[in-house]
Amino acid sequence: MLALIKKDLLLMKNNLKLIGIMLIIFFFMAMQGTYDLAFLPVMICIMIFMSTFSYDEYNKWDAYAITMPNGRKNIVKSKYIATLILVGISIIITLVLNITIGYINKNLDLEQIISIMSGYLLAIIIIESILYPIIFKFGIEKGRIGLFIAVFGIVSIISGLSKVLNVETPINFINFIEKYWFIIIPIIAIIFLIISYKISERIYLKKEF
Repeated sequence: MLALIKKDLLLMKNNLKLIGIMLIIFFFMAMQGTYDLAFLPVMICIMIFMSTFSYDEYNKWDAYAITMPNGRKNIVKSKYIATLILVGISIIITLVLNITIGYINKNLDLEQIISIMSGYLLAIIIIESILYPIIFKFGIEKGRIGLFIAVFGIVSIISGLSKVLNVETPINFINFIEKYWFIIIPIIAIIFLIISYKISERIYLKKEF
């Protein structure tokens, strides 16, 4: 499985130049206050890991990899582990850049930066948790379409229900989230990851190549 993780991480190297250019551009945009750099990890993680699935599908990697001992389970597990490594690295890089910008602009608010980054971290985990089972089931091309439909559908349903039912979030609930976000976010992220992983594993174990 370590070899599979290493393979995915090496595939990411093909995107390092593009990532470097993006970081430089968005860094200077954030310095001018025209861009929120905290959103960058979401873009990077989704873009890079979508590309690793594309490489695998184009080279028909899965048909070969599943012949290895515990090949199917290890393929799924390696994707999730490599994703967490990528997410961790991108969050650290973005956190350092945000602190640097705040220090240079003399408006550093470390607590606010960490809370915002935590929210984006949860967003990355949720998006990846939805995306991976779709890709394992339908492939990368149909997976992109499925993700768009799923996200658009969820947002539309929530927006529609909120307008029809005129539901307002209770103040006590908002205060509770603000007070215990550092506990709530990891718990939600772990739950999403576990459920997503189990679904992906079950799909991949039954998939025909």
